[in-house]
Amino acid sequence: MAQETAGSLSEETLSLWKREQARLKARVVDRDTEAWQRDPAFSGLRRVGGVDVSFVKGDSVRACASLVVLSYPELEVVYEESRMVSLTAPYVSGFLAFREVPFLLELVRQLQEKEPDLMPQVLLVDGNGVLHHRGFGMACHLGVLTDLPCIGVAKKLLQVDGLENNALHKEKIRLLRAGGDSFPLLGGSGTVLGMALKSHNRSTRPLYVSVGHKMSLEAAVRLICCCCKSRIPEPVRKADFCSREHIRKALGHPGPPAPRSLKAQRPKACPRGDSGESAALC
Repeated sequence: MAQETAGSLSEETLSLWKREQARLKARVVDRDTEAWQRDPAFSGLRRVGGVDVSFVKGDSVRACASLVVLSYPELEVVYEESRMVSLTAPYVSGFLAFREVPFLLELVRQLQEKEPDLMPQVLLVDGNGVLHHRGFGMACHLGVLTDLPCIGVAKKLLQVDGLENNALHKEKIRLLRAGGDSFPLLGGSGTVLGMALKSHNRSTRPLYVSVGHKMSLEAAVRLICCCCKSRIPEPVRKADFCSREHIRKALGHPGPPAPRSLKAQRPKACPRGDSGESAALC
């Protein structure tokens, strides 16, 4: 399958991925499961994790997967691990997890074996959770497989279930005045799929927060606000930095790391049946 591209993905593989998503989706828990999640001050929360996969410029195979763990509420790095990986699956919108989660899962399992005392109590994922074509995005996928509370934090709106980045949506964004202001993402089905959140007083664009696993949307939004020193939550921002810095060192590139994530290199391709939907990260 390493040689497959989004355009040539076989119907058999696509069908297999859909069945696997449906099987794992049945295990998603969308409510608070830990005492610290129900505490207004998150008492008992000590470690927050973030994951990221960044890509080598001009290379469709080589990438770097990173896991960081930060202390809470200090948001200081207590653990980080990055490794170069070779991608074996194509990027297809709605199925990002099959391309990236295996490498992130291995990093979590490695931490569990090496330093279990540093295991995160929650993982923040640069992508979507239940805000997804089939209600099972990357944050759900990783959460179910690690059995950890997981939150999806996306920078762009995935336009599913009638959600659109239209004039009405943009007007709602303009009404977000201060950090912590938010509005629900109500799909055409009547289901709240996530929240658009102004994560910091100085941010002009919202984040799109959605449930991944073992945490309610309300608690997820509160935690994201507590983890933001800027627009992007620190666990995600630090994981992104670590992955890009690791690429720079591994390839012997001089100078500081690139100023932005290389995720833009993911091709914008949709599987059959999803061609009308955005190819935002999922």
